[in-house]
Amino acid sequence: MSMLEVRDLEVAFGPVAPLSGVSFSLAKGEKLGIVGESGSGKSLTAMSVMGLLPLSGGRITGGSIVFDGQELTTLAESAYRKLRGRRLGLITQNPMTSLDPLQKIGPQVDAVAVLHLSMNASEARTRTVEILGTLRIPEPALICDRYPHQMSGGMKQRIVIAMALAADPDVLVADEPTTALDVTVQAQIIRLLDDLVKERDLALVLITHDMSVVAQTCDKVVVMYAGRAIEYGPVEAIFDAPQHPYTQALINCIPKGLSTDEHLSGISGTVPTVSNYPKGCAFHPRCDRAKNICTSERPAFITYGNNAAACHFAGDDR
Repeated sequence: MSMLEVRDLEVAFGPVAPLSGVSFSLAKGEKLGIVGESGSGKSLTAMSVMGLLPLSGGRITGGSIVFDGQELTTLAESAYRKLRGRRLGLITQNPMTSLDPLQKIGPQVDAVAVLHLSMNASEARTRTVEILGTLRIPEPALICDRYPHQMSGGMKQRIVIAMALAADPDVLVADEPTTALDVTVQAQIIRLLDDLVKERDLALVLITHDMSVVAQTCDKVVVMYAGRAIEYGPVEAIFDAPQHPYTQALINCIPKGLSTDEHLSGISGTVPTVSNYPKGCAFHPRCDRAKNICTSERPAFITYGNNAAACHFAGDDR
């Protein structure tokens, strides 16, 4: 049974519709990657699931978000607040700005258990120390008395993860959790998230721009471009036989070896702005396989094997 199911999600900011046709499902113990370049709609999808769109002036105009059998798109904010942080956990993108610089680490993590689990201060602190230890933070009791500026970037990210885990959520949304970290620490955080899914039977939504992270971590993947999901399926199937040219281009960007002479692939052009989405397939101005139909007709999803791709030529060898 799906713990989280998103169907044909549409989002608007005033007259502009930056997100449409986003669908995926996720069960407990599964890891779903949402991948794409900056501006593709990944974080907007995460904010929609977390019920945080109103903070930035957005609204859901179509589709559904069902969490554990409950429709979230019609949920009152007061009811959403009881889910957010308690059963839906969020790891924000930048740990450097996610923590209050004027407050010690301990009270910031304690507050989650006090609010959502009705614990007293002593019980919450015991839980905080336990969670910090689980996240392999040395001397967790001492860390509770430190300020964020006394921590490294990797440690700050672990603190943010601890806050997301403090109320023992069912679904964890990680919005590019390694973007601000160096490569070595990135690998540690990704392994940590993978271990947490196994140990706690979490459902993980991992938002990233890096297909290699998806390959290493996730069971399923949604590839997004210009505010739309353009390919969806099991990670292994999509890497074996990507059906959308954009998916193939992202895979081609993964370095293949360690040679200093290796040519690193890129994708020409840029993601269009929301006010300038092209007609037809939004990727056609950057696609070296585009044909006339791509410039005029928006492709529907075509199922091919275990994949589903929004490409007029999915399944063709071209």
